[in-house]
Amino acid sequence: MTITTRQYAAADKQAYIALNLDWIKESFTIEQSDRDQLENLEATILATGGQIIIAELDDRVVGTGAILPPHHYPQDGRKWLEIVKMAAQKDLRGQGIGRAVLEALIAEGRALGANAIWLETNNDLKAAIRLYERCGFQHLSNDSLWPTPYARCNVQMVLEL
Repeated sequence: MTITTRQYAAADKQAYIALNLDWIKESFTIEQSDRDQLENLEATILATGGQIIIAELDDRVVGTGAILPPHHYPQDGRKWLEIVKMAAQKDLRGQGIGRAVLEALIAEGRALGANAIWLETNNDLKAAIRLYERCGFQHLSNDSLWPTPYARCNVQMVLEL
């Protein structure tokens, strides 16, 4: 099984939306922030200077994730980016898709000149948290948490570049 990653193309939009709706609906509720970002991904991700990464297997879109300027920007002199909407096809989870997408997003962050990458998740998503930890992300302490537009997000992590 060879997973490849590439930049998003307009033809990927429905797969991007479907993969993300699938994982969110599986464990959580679709929130207004999800709708806004998914329905308007060109404006909320691409037009802001962000990038979307697509993972493919046998010419099928099987994973995705995005990196963009953060929704909260700390005034600490660093260039921050945020990873959002990472998803892998349900029946292929655990096969390295998430790692391939995350590594491509981190490389994209470096190429965009970021000093740090921030993300948020939920403590029920144990496999995702283990992946982030293995890739060098550190948990923010409770007194360092950023404001979040998502009710489900209770874990925040940072990767220093």
